[in-house]
Amino acid sequence: MDQPTNLAGLDLRAEIDRLRTERNAVILAHYYQKPEIQDLADFVGDSLDLSRKAQATDADVIAFCGVRFMAETAKILSPQKTVVLPDMDAGCSLEDSCPPEQFAAFRAQHPDAIALTYINCSTAVKALSDVIVTSSSAEAILAKIPPEQKIIFGPDRNLGGYLARKTGRDLILWPGVCIVHEAFSETELLKLKAEHPGAPVVAHPECPAVILDHADYVGSTRGILEYAMAMPGDTLIVATEPHIIHQMEKALPTKRFIGAPGADGNCNCNICPYMALNTMEKLYLALRDLTPRIEIEEGLRLEAKKSLDAMMSMAGAAVGQGDLGKVKVTGD
Repeated sequence: MDQPTNLAGLDLRAEIDRLRTERNAVILAHYYQKPEIQDLADFVGDSLDLSRKAQATDADVIAFCGVRFMAETAKILSPQKTVVLPDMDAGCSLEDSCPPEQFAAFRAQHPDAIALTYINCSTAVKALSDVIVTSSSAEAILAKIPPEQKIIFGPDRNLGGYLARKTGRDLILWPGVCIVHEAFSETELLKLKAEHPGAPVVAHPECPAVILDHADYVGSTRGILEYAMAMPGDTLIVATEPHIIHQMEKALPTKRFIGAPGADGNCNCNICPYMALNTMEKLYLALRDLTPRIEIEEGLRLEAKKSLDAMMSMAGAAVGQGDLGKVKVTGD
């Protein structure tokens, strides 16, 4: 396959649009993608929202500009469609923290516990889980599980800890973290709050508790975006991957959105290095060559789908179904 360095002189946007039509492809972009990729996508949103949107289309090809577990989820839901990921090295620190063989051993140590597993995990870990959760559906699902039932929650200990504190449930936590959200600095956040008195703070629950304690709103990427749309003030401090600010600025150009700083006093360390692997050049090549392609063995896919189906059965109304689409936020 040609390397991106050989594509000099190509109008990549025009070529991507041409291939989108020729391949009957739908292009998905997570909120954490670079602005130029968000702006050409058919749908911009949370990972599960995007997979479900693609599932509902008649597209033959799904080009998922996100990370590997997201593209795998799209393939689990749409096995008949070709799913490509611009860079197969676009992984996730949460997924990496939870190898399936280690998760299986952890489950074996707690035979009376069921496994509620955050969607940021591999297909193999989904297949080992009882119920997959998203940050927007986890609380609703917990409310439907008897209080005496023991629960393993993985792979994100920060999200699990937040849920435990909020609901009073005693969760057995897998010790994984998101390297992006772990990088926020409480000291630098407090400095920023002092510089902008009265500005609310929004945070993703993957952040550590010391960050969440200073947040006026804690929620999913979609929830954070909707908070920004509805807020009465003119300044918002955002503690999640800063590329989501692109959508805020497009929708509300007169307001100011400030990325929460990392330990070095800026937000550069909070840019997801995995999301950043996807580029316009790689998206063009993925559509041109239909590779790197996501393939999942059918038995494994069906086992993983059971845990996703369980989530929809238990908390369908709480699972985000909206996205930015082409114009505006839509939702439940």
